Amino acid sequence: MMHPKTEVRFVDPATGYGVFATADIPRGTIVYVRDRLEAAYVARRSNRPGPAERPGKTAYADETGVHIVSRDNARYVNHRCDCNVLATAYGFEIAVRDIWRGQEICEEYGLFDLGREIPLACGCTRCRKQLRPDDLKRFHAVWDERIRDALSRTADVSQPLMAHMDAETRQRLRAYFCGEEPYQSVAALCRHTPAVLSAVPPDHPKHAPFEVNG
Repeated sequence: MMHPKTEVRFVDPATGYGVFATADIPRGTIVYVRDRLEAAYVARRSNRPGPAERPGKTAYADETGVHIVSRDNARYVNHRCDCNVLATAYGFEIAVRDIWRGQEICEEYGLFDLGREIPLACGCTRCRKQLRPDDLKRFHAVWDERIRDALSRTADVSQPLMAHMDAETRQRLRAYFCGEEPYQSVAALCRHTPAVLSAVPPDHPKHAPFEVNG
């Protein structure tokens, strides 16, 4: 589930659609949580979604190789190497910079361990030019630092998605804040199974969008 203060807008013919903030979203705000309305598919022919179930743009695979298909604005979030949102090992994504009203919300696709090289053309000054299978190993320490900094602000900002977070995730987050458990690095997002499919659910009729909106 995506933060309620967002909307999908057309960006340009090359990129397609993106997600934009309809109000200021401060650093430390949880902007996405996985919820029960999202569909999950494994890489087996018997579990392929039918044409009516296929998403309009993107899905992602978690560390177990299960493909998660978002049903709301979350599936239209584009990549930028200087992203303002990062996925965490806790199953949610967090704003690592202040996001102003009207600004596009962009995430780091390197955290999804896609298992192959994918060209990037995000146009930012930090553009890496391509996603690589070892991005998590190369950059997890940098991403962890940004996430921990954002988490330090979580209690000080409005969290409309907290009510939709599952009980286990809330408990893990509370344990981290209370010093009962150490921070869980995004290195834990590395696939536990081989990357049979990447970035799109089985038999998705379109090419992965990363080549044009990255």
